[in-house]
Amino acid sequence: MTIQARMAHDRIRYLASTSLVIAAAIVSTVPAHAENAGDTPSSPIVVTGRGLEESPATPAYDVERIDRDQIVTSASGRIEDVLSSIAGFQQFRRSDSRSSNPSAQGVTLRALGGNASSRTLVLLDGVPVANPFFGYIPLSALTPDRLASIRVTRGGGAGAFGTGAVSGTIELTSAGPRDMGPLQALALVNDRGETQTSATLAPNLGAGFLVASVQWDRGQGFWTTPGSQRVDASSRAAYDSWSASLRGVAPLNDTVELQASAMAYDDRRTLRFKGADSTSSGQQASLRLVGRGDWQFDVLGYVQAQDFSNVVISSTRFVKALDQAKTPTTTVGGKFELRPPVGDAHVLRMGADIRLTQGRLLEMPYSTFTGARTAIRRAGGDQSDVGFYVEDDWTLGNLVLTAGGRADRWTIRNGFYREITPGGAVNEDTAFADRSGWTGNVRGGFVWHPSNTVSLRAAAYTGMRMPTLNELYRPFVVFPVVTQANAALKLEKLRGYEVGVDTRPFEALTLSLTAFDNKLKNAIANVTLSDDGNLRQRQNVDAIRARGLEASAALDLGQVQFDGSLSWTDSEVQASGIQADLDGMRPSQVPKLAASGTIAWLPKPGWRIAATVRHVGRQFEDDQQTQALPAFTTLDAYMKVPVMPLVSVVLRGENLTDETIITRDQAGSIDLGTPRTVWAGLRVGFR
Repeated sequence: MTIQARMAHDRIRYLASTSLVIAAAIVSTVPAHAENAGDTPSSPIVVTGRGLEESPATPAYDVERIDRDQIVTSASGRIEDVLSSIAGFQQFRRSDSRSSNPSAQGVTLRALGGNASSRTLVLLDGVPVANPFFGYIPLSALTPDRLASIRVTRGGGAGAFGTGAVSGTIELTSAGPRDMGPLQALALVNDRGETQTSATLAPNLGAGFLVASVQWDRGQGFWTTPGSQRVDASSRAAYDSWSASLRGVAPLNDTVELQASAMAYDDRRTLRFKGADSTSSGQQASLRLVGRGDWQFDVLGYVQAQDFSNVVISSTRFVKALDQAKTPTTTVGGKFELRPPVGDAHVLRMGADIRLTQGRLLEMPYSTFTGARTAIRRAGGDQSDVGFYVEDDWTLGNLVLTAGGRADRWTIRNGFYREITPGGAVNEDTAFADRSGWTGNVRGGFVWHPSNTVSLRAAAYTGMRMPTLNELYRPFVVFPVVTQANAALKLEKLRGYEVGVDTRPFEALTLSLTAFDNKLKNAIANVTLSDDGNLRQRQNVDAIRARGLEASAALDLGQVQFDGSLSWTDSEVQASGIQADLDGMRPSQVPKLAASGTIAWLPKPGWRIAATVRHVGRQFEDDQQTQALPAFTTLDAYMKVPVMPLVSVVLRGENLTDETIITRDQAGSIDLGTPRTVWAGLRVGFR
């Protein structure tokens, strides 16, 4: 472990222990009801554990919400499965977080994919969770059982940490005792003998609460390699992951609350071959003050340490070809947002945020003939972003107008790539030039309610994303394809428009339709350079343009519920010069059509019987559209049946029709997604 990473670990342990002790002490000493000087009882202090309420103009943008009942009842129990119910959500690859390489877990919206870095900002209680070096999301650490709600906003963001939101923002909000009760536990086993267990303790303490949670998933995994391509070295996609979190929320007075959180996780996987092991681990801690008085404010500070390792096994000789020994990354950040009292018709948001990141890579290639280490490589750099934003919502009767802007000062510094031989001779030692600059982004729109049943909305926005340290400085190999880094990558810049209508023709039915046009300039893609397709480089193409429709429907008839979504997108690369062959092609890994629908039956209190059909259209593995990944349609199911006052039997089924899901096709070398999988177990819950 580097000195910097060790210091970050020490900071996290200190911050987590100190902040949670403070929160627990406050919780234990603040009474459930505050009294004034005359001993007249006042209203109870209500502690939410959440940020400030959304503004009136939030519906001007294309927003969807997922409530807790949907979050905790997916067939797989994985967060990516839950998010797949949102039209336009996709990962870089079709694999879930048990059977993919963690570095491929980039998420995006609006068909703006093309590489493994996330173009969507993912926040957990206001804290960005993406790995800053690679841009992937640690999906296995984001346990659905810990969440109260999810809000997905498509399109560029201009609020806090908005530089990462070129395709949208996914905001995860943690649950408290009011959402889950004081105790819950889950234990499941599937037909391959794999297990999923979790437990959460959430007591109310005084006027506040604590939430302690742990989850452990492990199993031998399924065969990702087709039977006809397996060799003696082939391996199931074994996985062993755990995550733990501790959160304390306490009032400081009747309008201000303190939120202190800490989380740690570790995820180990094997992909395709014996010894092809990867690890993803991290620790983070945060302190947050939320004020809901006349002068509302949200102050957040956090620190993170993440690491990644990966062993590459040769697909021809089945011995170690590369050991990515460690990739320690540390981040310190925070935000301050103020909402001054400017009248009932206005909600004014002003704020600033900062992120400081340092990432380093150590890897060692090996000869597949002798087994000897052939070199030692180090790469990395530092990045920073300081942003200032302001946004105003103005309510004029049935019309709400919104406009906002954001200015960012960004830096990319201390970039380097070094390679030496085992004997110490220098093969390459490159220090890359520092870069910095200012960028500005804006967004605005309106939502008009011509009647109680119809809302019309329109919005326009711009956005920006910095290239990750991985894209800038780290070459990689997925044999036989070599992908080169590019330290000269430009910032991605978004321009987008959208119009939509939301309607509730009767109380039980909600419908939504959005048309959008997004253009991502300087889009970073893995561009093929050689005729045989085995040499690629990360480059800025002129643009990725995505135009399409997103639709959703929700029906609630009490005992019968339905939720559905559909995304149809015409997405194409705009390229010129040496990239002209890509012009007009669809970006890699982007389907034209994706849809899902879930119907649920709730015959009695505590019961839930549901089925989900999901369809993903054809995608291309590469930028040249030479390797197509066929469309697939899956059927999932979920059943929860109470058998005792506090105990329910849970049955879950993934891909019940055993549809073949091809997640990678490199010149005929194929990886497969989740086959038919059936789970059974018990859920214990105290309400």
